[in-house]
Amino acid sequence: MSYPKLYGHETIVEFLRKRLVNNRHRHAYLISGVPQIGKMALAQRFAATLQCEHEEMGERPCGVCASCHLLLGGNHPDLIIARADEKTGAIKIDAIRELMRTIALKPYSSPYRVAILENFDNAQDRAQDALLKTLEEPPPHVVLLLLVSSPKSVLSTITSRCQSLPLRPLPLETVKQALMDSGADDQHAALLAQLSAGRIGWALGALHQPETLEHRTQILEALENALKGRLAERFQLAEELAKYDKVELRLMLDIWQTYLRDLVLLAHRSPVLPCNLDRMPVLEELVQQISPDAALKALQATHYLLEDTLYTNANVRLALEVMLMDYPVTPGKVRR
Repeated sequence: MSYPKLYGHETIVEFLRKRLVNNRHRHAYLISGVPQIGKMALAQRFAATLQCEHEEMGERPCGVCASCHLLLGGNHPDLIIARADEKTGAIKIDAIRELMRTIALKPYSSPYRVAILENFDNAQDRAQDALLKTLEEPPPHVVLLLLVSSPKSVLSTITSRCQSLPLRPLPLETVKQALMDSGADDQHAALLAQLSAGRIGWALGALHQPETLEHRTQILEALENALKGRLAERFQLAEELAKYDKVELRLMLDIWQTYLRDLVLLAHRSPVLPCNLDRMPVLEELVQQISPDAALKALQATHYLLEDTLYTNANVRLALEVMLMDYPVTPGKVRR
């Protein structure tokens, strides 16, 4: 048995490696980055390195020791993954309390108990408060890995007690190579890499789950209809989108953001290749009807909602309406 290859994020990987070699790793890390960029893969590999039994740090994780076999089998007693509630998308306080009771126990077979908290930026405020005591007085055998899209929604008292590890989008060639290593042919790998905007998790998901591309098509068609629609239709769309949980809404808006970025690039005749190459006919039609300033305003409004407003207690439906009002109106459409 062996671990899947870890692609990209070389600077962060090297930083963590040096910390482990010098036995100076922290008790808590805040791993941030856009959805599906590889946060969970990095966290699981770091946990495996901490818990591997191989004597030489440079050979960890070895994939052959008893600890690695448990990890690869998905049933290591000293690795705990706290996931968000399926209905609300949030980590609830009861889940955090149960996690704290578990990690307070001494490790079963490894030097550390490692807890990975997925989508922690969507945790309830009370849940974040509940974790704070553990961060203030961490047991020596505990390592916490908090995965977030953005640190902005995490309490400052928590971020100040964690080592920040921001992940950036991967180079397209890295994503393409990962896809080809997973069985994609050159042409399909190139297309998915371009569409991924550097999000390796999305690219691999799209390769193995064709419905991912179908879902993306639906998301972009909703945006294209909004750009061509009347204000009343946009308000109806805002009402529908406000029903999404914030994790799903962030994923959708992130895809919208790549599309609006393409509009800005095309409007300014940039030599940079658009991400959404398969939507070029509609993009070229829209760029003839929308000014560069209007395209940029729409991109900025989407970015603001995605990176700021969604991390507050603002009314989501109202915020979506404000964003959509900043979208350009194509010729022939009247706001009413």
